[in-house]
Amino acid sequence: MADEKTSLPHPAQDRRRSIRLHLAMPVIVRGVVATQPFEEKTQTITVSAYGCMLCVTARVVRGQEVMLVNPRTAEELPCRVISLRLTEGERREIGLEFTESSPMFWRIAFPPEDWNPSERKFPPPMPPRSMPHR
Repeated sequence: MADEKTSLPHPAQDRRRSIRLHLAMPVIVRGVVATQPFEEKTQTITVSAYGCMLCVTARVVRGQEVMLVNPRTAEELPCRVISLRLTEGERREIGLEFTESSPMFWRIAFPPEDWNPSERKFPPPMPPRSMPHR
């Protein structure tokens, strides 16, 4: 069961290589568990330029290689399970890291590394609309 627990991150481990975006994107995960192949349709919880987080029912283990398919493009990438925790029922929340570089797998543009959401520019407020007098 040691593979199913997530340890608290060390401060150096908590630094991210890229921004994580909360994005529910449909994906297919393929792999083998106990000599039995599996294929599971699911959706991402978060995505980054280096992988994603999602939930599966397959009993994968940390370090296992799986294939991740983007059904919109049919692109398929090998990934490694880098984090794992049990959720409700039999589902496992897993972190997947691409084993090959593929910055365009998600077909989205990520914010730059130094992006700070608090510095986001918003449009100026609209002046209140006056109601016509009758």
